[in-house]
Amino acid sequence: MFGYRHGFHAGNFADVFKHVILIQLLKSFHKKDKPFYVLDTHGGAGRYDLRSAEAQKVGEYKEGIGRLWGLNSLEPELLDYLQLIERYNAGESLTTYPGSPRIIQQFLRPQDRLEVCEFHPREHPVLAREMSDSRQVRVLLEDAYKALKSQIPPRESRGLVFMDPSFEMDGEFERLQGTVELLQKRWRHGMLAMWYPILDRESGARFHKALKKMPIDNLLCAELGISDEARRGMHGCGMVMVNPPWQLDTTLERILPVLRDLLAPGGKGHCRLEWFHRC
Repeated sequence: MFGYRHGFHAGNFADVFKHVILIQLLKSFHKKDKPFYVLDTHGGAGRYDLRSAEAQKVGEYKEGIGRLWGLNSLEPELLDYLQLIERYNAGESLTTYPGSPRIIQQFLRPQDRLEVCEFHPREHPVLAREMSDSRQVRVLLEDAYKALKSQIPPRESRGLVFMDPSFEMDGEFERLQGTVELLQKRWRHGMLAMWYPILDRESGARFHKALKKMPIDNLLCAELGISDEARRGMHGCGMVMVNPPWQLDTTLERILPVLRDLLAPGGKGHCRLEWFHRC
């Protein structure tokens, strides 16, 4: 249960994909002055040193953020992402990668708040120290799925549940499906974004099939692959979003092919965008 440590994978292609989308979700809340709430269910350490032994051991960031670093002729949404990463790095050197809690914090206004779950006994104290500089952020030592039941619905009418579980345990897709059902009952108009790895097509297809059968008004799926399916391990990833902001599909239709070409050079990558439900 506690084998996964994101420090080995920080800044990889999956982080680039999920965080580019996360930023677009967060920016949508700024269109109104009303407060918003974010529950980040798998916070990790909050910030990662790319010079660490963990990051250097596999070097996944080199094929992720490393492929974008230093580029300045990009789509505006990708430049937004790069500029945020640059805030955590001095000069031209890429040494630090912020996790989702730090990214979300950058978009909090005085009236907004963030709650972050981290149940790993070694990661939680690191995350608590990392986020201790903000009164708007509360770090919970709590299992993600228990926190969903205790914290949802929030007092704010607007907000986001952001989920990127490690998938180190069996049944994760089923738990994500249960999360959709829970939010449909408790916070039907809340936004939900669920990241998942693509390891094989069968498990993801079952997940998608189950979601398509559910009575949901707006459900968008985005995927990015970096190689063909013969590759061992994770060769792609996706994100399913309930109640995505208006015109996000148009934005993703434009930037996903750009990410594909940057993160999977040589024409081996692929991307997908599909509405499962749309009212």
